[in-house]
Amino acid sequence: MKTITSEKLTIVGAAGMIGSNMAQSALLMGLSSNICLYDPYNKGLEGVAEELLQCGFNDVTITYTNNIEEALKGSKYVITSGGAARKEGMTREDLLKGNAEIAIQFGKDLKQYCPDVKHVVVIFNPADITGLLVLLYSGLKPSQVTTLAALDSTRLRNELAKHFNIHPDKVTNCRTYGGHGEQMAVYSSTASIDGKPLNDIIGTPKLTHKDWEEIKGKVVQGGKIIIELRGRSSFQSPAYLSLEMMRAIMGGEKFNWPVGVYVSNNEFSNIMMAMETKLDKTGVHYHIVEGTNDERNALQQSYRHLCNLRDELIESGVIPPIKQWRAINPNL
Repeated sequence: MKTITSEKLTIVGAAGMIGSNMAQSALLMGLSSNICLYDPYNKGLEGVAEELLQCGFNDVTITYTNNIEEALKGSKYVITSGGAARKEGMTREDLLKGNAEIAIQFGKDLKQYCPDVKHVVVIFNPADITGLLVLLYSGLKPSQVTTLAALDSTRLRNELAKHFNIHPDKVTNCRTYGGHGEQMAVYSSTASIDGKPLNDIIGTPKLTHKDWEEIKGKVVQGGKIIIELRGRSSFQSPAYLSLEMMRAIMGGEKFNWPVGVYVSNNEFSNIMMAMETKLDKTGVHYHIVEGTNDERNALQQSYRHLCNLRDELIESGVIPPIKQWRAINPNL
C-alpha cells in the first residue's frame, strides 16, 4: 500500500468509536505506514488492534499501547479524540471541566514525550477549549495545533442539499465560523446553490426566511440530532474529517473546510475558533471572512461565548490568567 508518509501517526482514544473508525480510515486513506493506537482502556484497545490486524493490510505497521509515553515517543502526527463523549441531553459545554483537565495533561504529555511532533489535531469537546489548552500546555506553535470545526459546515451543506433536492456537490462553500457549539456563526454569504449565491435565494419561495432559520437550527443542533437518531454522539464524520485535515498537513490533498485555529489579533484574542484556513506542511494559516453585518455580529457573539468558557476555567483556577500564558508557552 502506498502511503503519504512513513512517519509515526498516533491515534489517541483508539478504543472508542471515533478513534477506532479513525484508525481504519487512516489505513484505508494511506496516510502513514506507521500507525500507533493508544487508549488507557487496554482490553478495548487490544480488540480494535486485533480487528485491524485481521484485516490483512499490507506494508503498514500497526502498534498499540496503553502507555502514553510509548504511544507519543517519536510521533510526528497526533490526533486525539481521548475525552469523555457527549451523551443525550448534554451540550458540548457540559463536558468543559472534565475534558479540560484531560486536555491539560495531554498537552503536558506532548511536551514531555514528543516535543518534535509536527502537528496535533484535537477533536474532543468542547473542542475550541480543549484545543486551546493542548496548545497552551504543549508549548507548540499555534500553527501546529488545530481542532475539528468542519463538521458544522458539512452539516450545513447536507441540510441545503436536502432542502433543494440536489446533489451535495452543487452546494458549494458552506461555512460556519467561531465556536463548534450552539453559539456558532452560520454564514449564508459564502455559499452557492448550483452556482447561484445563497443570499439571492433566501427570502424567495425556494427558500423562505423561515426555511433558512429552520436549516440553521438543524445545523446548530446537528450533534444533538445524531445522538437522538443513533443513541450516541457522532463518530464517523468527525473521524473522517479530522483525517482529511491531517492528510493536508502531511502534504496530501487540500482540505476545503474551516478549521479551528488559535486566533490572537485586534478583534479576537487568545482563543481557538473556526476560521477560514489553509492547511499544508507548514501548518495552519487563517484569515477572517468579512460577511454581512448580521454574520459579523453572530461571529462576535460566538467569540464572546468562547471567551466566557475560557474565563470560567481561569476563575475556577483550572488554568492561570492569560497574562501568565507566555510563561507556559512562549509561542503564544
